[in-house]
Amino acid sequence: MQRVSNELPEGWTIERVRAEAADPEAVLLSLDRLVVIEEIGRTDYTSLVPDIILALPSFNMSLARVDSAWYLGDLEPDGSIICWAAYGTDLGTVIRGL
Repeated sequence: MQRVSNELPEGWTIERVRAEAADPEAVLLSLDRLVVIEEIGRTDYTSLVPDIILALPSFNMSLARVDSAWYLGDLEPDGSIICWAAYGTDLGTVIRGL
């Protein structure tokens, strides 16, 4: 059984995410996938355990929330996500920064 979080931050719906991101295809993804962060100077990845994952297909990106911070990354063809960095704790600010 796939685990999907349907608990966006308070005041947020998937429709609001789609509108603010200008991505009509934005969707919540299953949490059953590998999510890592690529860190400069390291030869391996650090695993992340998100509680929410949003796909933004129009940008070919995803957002994963880990410990209240939103990480931006690439959604790979195998379904895994490789993140670059955390971009803050406010979803609206992160989306407007895309």
